[in-house]
Amino acid sequence: MNDATQVVAALRKFGAEATSIEAKRAETALPKSVLETLSSFSNTPGGGTIILGLDEGGNFTAVGVREPTKIMADFASWARDDMVPPLVPEIDFAEVDGQTLVIADIPELPRNQKPCYVKSRGLDRGAFIRVGDDDRRLTAEEVHQLVADRGQPTFDHEPVLEATIDDLDTAEVTRYTSRLRAGTNARIFADEADAVILRMTKVIARGSDGADHPTLAGLLALGRYPQQFFPQLDVTFVSYPTITGVRDAAGLRFLDNASIDGPIPVMVEEALRVVQRNMKKRALIVGAGRRDTWEYPPEALREAVVNALVHRDLTPGSRGTQVQIEMYPDRLRIMNPGGLFGAVDVEHLGDEGTSSARNGSLLKMLEDVQIPGEDRTVCENRGSGIRTMLAALREAGMSPPRFKDGTTSFEVTLPNHTLLDEETFTWLQLLGRDGLTDAQCVGLALMRHGETMTNARYRAATGIADSNRATKELQDLVARELIDQTGLKRGASYTLSNSATSVREGGKRPRPNRRRQILRLLEVHGELSKSEVSDLLDLTSKTAEHWLRTLKNEGHIESTAPGRGRRDNRYRLTPLGLQTPLFEDDEPTSSPTS
Repeated sequence: MNDATQVVAALRKFGAEATSIEAKRAETALPKSVLETLSSFSNTPGGGTIILGLDEGGNFTAVGVREPTKIMADFASWARDDMVPPLVPEIDFAEVDGQTLVIADIPELPRNQKPCYVKSRGLDRGAFIRVGDDDRRLTAEEVHQLVADRGQPTFDHEPVLEATIDDLDTAEVTRYTSRLRAGTNARIFADEADAVILRMTKVIARGSDGADHPTLAGLLALGRYPQQFFPQLDVTFVSYPTITGVRDAAGLRFLDNASIDGPIPVMVEEALRVVQRNMKKRALIVGAGRRDTWEYPPEALREAVVNALVHRDLTPGSRGTQVQIEMYPDRLRIMNPGGLFGAVDVEHLGDEGTSSARNGSLLKMLEDVQIPGEDRTVCENRGSGIRTMLAALREAGMSPPRFKDGTTSFEVTLPNHTLLDEETFTWLQLLGRDGLTDAQCVGLALMRHGETMTNARYRAATGIADSNRATKELQDLVARELIDQTGLKRGASYTLSNSATSVREGGKRPRPNRRRQILRLLEVHGELSKSEVSDLLDLTSKTAEHWLRTLKNEGHIESTAPGRGRRDNRYRLTPLGLQTPLFEDDEPTSSPTS
């Protein structure tokens, strides 16, 4: 069973395409809709995969392509010649149900090259993005946003002509300039007057009228009341009684709600206070003991709120949208206008050395502005905010946040559950932890709570930095039949297998005893190759390899030709294997016949 077969099986099982997979008939020629999908996958986080030769309307029946080499060449030509910028997808053949399919992997473009569009339709009508399983045309505002993000935005240090120097908080300005004079860059600022420092750091700037005015960043960092000029540059908070946000049975619409104004340092402090008054404490299992922890770690909350306020889009078209915080019984969601900026994508958020700032002047100012009541500044500007958030959640035994990058918006959702609660801890013990890493146990716990795992999400949840190591650990769980894989390469996702899902307290693992099955097969057949074991037991190649390696390491089987290549390896029982009683650690299963 190969990866393509598994993907097609998943499409048939769920009866619909995934966000990252598009199936198309292409028996004799490419359909024109391929161009729209090329654009949408190139503009969508994570990219996607196009499978040619499947009938979407016929439950993804494999109809194949008659001239796969020609279809492949045409596809590469369309991607190169009909798209702006030109695309270079990875294209390959695969065989499913005796039919040849063409599979193309379309990577996401770097942000400074978006949007990708169909050349013949132009930028305004030819740019698409993936929404669910459809290709949706980007709106004019979304196209404008992507084009604007190709360079460094300067909206944050534009002078606000309606404002004057008196609209800055005098005490905060004094603290700010004093900190700069005494800080790391004292050699630059030590002998400068306040007005000079404010101008050098873009807190104020000369307007078209020739006078000095606070900049937008200056008002947001050091202003007395920025909302006097920009009413919607604030934070709203709502706590809902139900997970859907509708009224509860008693007709209650909100448990709490607030509109938070002021400069960013004040909004951060007040937002954290409002969220915390709506939180509860819960128990966390730590080794043999337990400790109480907040539903959402304060450090993770702080970083999420700061990021939303500092990295929000400040273009004129987005100044009518607030930063929104929504609390539900099962999650906390923080939304801000403006998607990710620069050379950053959702998959690599939190990776060391990955950082980009839309509002560079604002971020730089907030390195030297303190949050009221705290002995630290609003921002470090070291690209460590997401890593701090992930580490705080891991320490609290919680799953990582979900990041959703829209073209004109960004969301962070924190699930309201603790991974290592008593029930999950018991489940892991019943599942069997022999040979599993701590990271694999965290991944399994996440999937038990309903998460769909990807390489990026696994790394975020476990703190593993190496993508290859994450893939290796996930593939090991697939081989152990604890999780199932759907999708290819970057589009691969993982969920709990049926056997892992059905483990119950007091029961045994319902997984078939693969040791017993393979030993019985070798008793019957004498010798078998890995592919023969895979076919006889209907296992993936990875699973068959895992159990053959396990039995070989245990000394129960041996290779018949140790010096030959892996493809030629065949396996037989050792004297120990012939003498060892059948294992009794799993539910008994019927023996396969020859």
